[in-house]
Amino acid sequence: MSKTNVAVFVSGSGTNLQAVIDSGIESANIAVVACDTPGVMAIERARKHGIPVELVDSRDFESREEFERQIVAKIDRYDIGLVVLAGFMRILTPYFLGRFANRIINIHPSLLPSFPGTNSVRQALDYGVKQTGCTVHFVREEVDAGPIILQAVVPVTEEDTEETLLEKVHAEEHRILPEAIRLFCEGKLTLSGRKVLISF
Repeated sequence: MSKTNVAVFVSGSGTNLQAVIDSGIESANIAVVACDTPGVMAIERARKHGIPVELVDSRDFESREEFERQIVAKIDRYDIGLVVLAGFMRILTPYFLGRFANRIINIHPSLLPSFPGTNSVRQALDYGVKQTGCTVHFVREEVDAGPIILQAVVPVTEEDTEETLLEKVHAEEHRILPEAIRLFCEGKLTLSGRKVLISF
């Protein structure tokens, strides 16, 4: 089976990156990890597994597009077929979205379209929902509004705190993000307007 070269973009601890590494997706080759924040644990996770890291500090650039052009220049050598945003805390510009059109996916800690943006778990608790979860979706210019690939539901109990609920959501993120990557790399995802059709 031919493998798709994947670039995983991270900003923090890299637990979703670790889940993708541990899943051992046969159709995916994690060719590079791109990071915008020096010193984070995600860099160490990548290096431990022998995955190249391209670090581009976002603070060194005056505009988002300048930053993205530098990252693209670095990852272009890896012949990337899929970009995975795994806790990458930046909003992408039309330049980057156009450069990798329909080849960027993101994991978000809510059942989109509910609770987009930041602090989604806190939003869910404050709203009093009985269920929340996580979503893997294609990335579009509007934040957290791209076509949905996979979702997973977790119950919200009266005893839940932000920390306990986040732990439950993360467990599902670690399950569905590798699955979405596998489906993409095996050519089993088809975009039809806002819908993502999955063939098994």
